[in-house]
Amino acid sequence: MKVLYNARIYTLDKAAPLASAIVIDHGEILAVGGDELLAVFDRADKQDLQGYTVLPGLTDAHLHLQYYALSLQKINCETDTLEECLQRVKEKVQGSRPGEWILGHGWNQNSWGNWPSASDLDRVAPDNPVYLTAKSLHAAWANSAALKLAGVTAGMLDPKDGQVQRTAQGQPTGILLENAVLLISDLVPEPGIAALADAIETAQPILWKMGLTGVHDFDRRDCFLALQQLHIGRRLKLRVIKNIPLELLDHAYELGLRTGFGDEWLRIGSVKVFMDGALGPRTAAMFNLMSANRKTKGTLTWMANSCLSSHAGPPMSGLG
Repeated sequence: MKVLYNARIYTLDKAAPLASAIVIDHGEILAVGGDELLAVFDRADKQDLQGYTVLPGLTDAHLHLQYYALSLQKINCETDTLEECLQRVKEKVQGSRPGEWILGHGWNQNSWGNWPSASDLDRVAPDNPVYLTAKSLHAAWANSAALKLAGVTAGMLDPKDGQVQRTAQGQPTGILLENAVLLISDLVPEPGIAALADAIETAQPILWKMGLTGVHDFDRRDCFLALQQLHIGRRLKLRVIKNIPLELLDHAYELGLRTGFGDEWLRIGSVKVFMDGALGPRTAAMFNLMSANRKTKGTLTWMANSCLSSHAGPPMSGLG
């Protein structure tokens, strides 16, 4: 048992919004109040927080836990300039075998002023397929080697609910939008369930430092299996609400699953559906053209619980 005191504790209780002491035992809060708790729990360990602020744990209502955890192993492409990102790719290539996939995440063309291209990556990675996902996860950037492996050519048609960005001459630029990213992402080797579980476990302390103690996860089956493996081994230290892919809703119904099934660490949540893209890569569906120099109204689509989304859908009260 421990008493944390001399703190500024925000309780979120309208009747008593602030407190200075809190009593914790085996992960449960026993009492919140003032200095009187020091005397009531006189045998507990005491820790002076020296006026620091204490907040309830935060819950991220929309997270792709698998992709976040794996992104920590990838190149951080969230840079101020295109050249800085290319330098990071170059350094990764120098430590990799020819033909090995080079993966990264986080670029945003709005920060750079222009869309990047496959030729930019070809300069620093001529012998490795490169696949870098945008910060929005609604777009991806690939080099010529990756485009060739995926069969992306000038003569091909755009996939359903996706777009291959092209030059005025019809050549692929290296930018893939919405479902077109699947042309390459489906070729990238996936980690096994055990490796994914390890990656999520490694990500947990980073999320804790952000104040997160719970998340709503929108990744798919492999992530759910990895979370169950962590839970069984008592290695899951985040409270996870796991959402169901729409195409599996009938199966969930037949099994009798409902929102809330599970325990305090891992339980079933909602079903997510959305119908357009994102503002970042200019794929959100709009009534009017987005800009004078880009003649598009976005992408009206139908995608359920996809790793491409950054839009949270409303929770459902049950799956039945």
